[in-house]
Amino acid sequence: MTVPQGQLTTVAARSDPEKTPGPVPADAEPRRVRKRVGRGGRGMAPPWWFLVPGLLFYAYIVIVPSIRGGAYAFTDWTGLGNQFDWVGWDNFRDVLDDDAARSAIGNTLLLALVVTAGQIVLGLLLALGVHSRVKSRLLLRVLYFAPVVITPLVAGFVWQYLLAPTGSLNSFLGSVGLKSWQQDWLGDPHLALWSVCAVIIWQHTGIAMSIFLAGLQSVPQDVLEAAHLDGAGPYRRFWYVVRPFLLPAFTINLSLTVINALKQFDIVMVMTGGGPGNASDTISTLIYKDAFNLGQFSYSVALALVLTVFVLAISGVQYALMNRPGRPSS
Repeated sequence: MTVPQGQLTTVAARSDPEKTPGPVPADAEPRRVRKRVGRGGRGMAPPWWFLVPGLLFYAYIVIVPSIRGGAYAFTDWTGLGNQFDWVGWDNFRDVLDDDAARSAIGNTLLLALVVTAGQIVLGLLLALGVHSRVKSRLLLRVLYFAPVVITPLVAGFVWQYLLAPTGSLNSFLGSVGLKSWQQDWLGDPHLALWSVCAVIIWQHTGIAMSIFLAGLQSVPQDVLEAAHLDGAGPYRRFWYVVRPFLLPAFTINLSLTVINALKQFDIVMVMTGGGPGNASDTISTLIYKDAFNLGQFSYSVALALVLTVFVLAISGVQYALMNRPGRPSS
């Protein structure tokens, strides 16, 4: 004889009245879950003193040497031994009076301006191109980003060969009947810095393209379609619909590009060594020359502090722009 499930449950409850479930509060289970989660959350929070070993190691490796090295800018230290005398602000006054230092500061600012403008404009154009429905867009993304993975030293040596007076670029110009365009790209004081800027833009534009591409992919397609149905042309759609979504990408690109350009050393040193003369010297290359070629270590540290002030100032401006009231959120 088969007993229905409901009757079986009733019989079992009557035979063992101690196991008969009583009324269960509606929030009993959630309360237990909340308490369990709360204990787990408190247990997973690491004690603050776990950070102490890492902070001590960072201070010993980075902060202490930086402070100690910065102090040498106010001395006449020669880089050998521990003998030095305090000279105050003399090294910084020498920086202002040194023609090579003033030229390097001007070259650094010009390089930062040209490289920033070039990378942002070309990066945006490339991002718009590979974001379209071109069938080869995936391959183009790889090709445009490929120079980024090349080390600056390798890129500098390759372009030094290409831009040599008998290099590939001049040979190509001669073969197509443009001999008047042949130049000593790295030996002419009026062209050396511009040639270096072109190589830096070529290598790092892929980063700007990737950041802009990420911003373009965040633009809602239904908003673009609505603007198109309302009669907005490509330029109006970009300026009034796409551009506001790209403001965070513009800010990030501007910050990264300017700071990287101010610290540029590898490609400049490999391609021109700061020459001819001081035509393409930057603050970074002049620091290297003064320290390791001329032995003026305290003076080179003063130049390094000037470069640090430039980088901190630019970073502060970028931070203020990114966090100003009323800025569109990303």
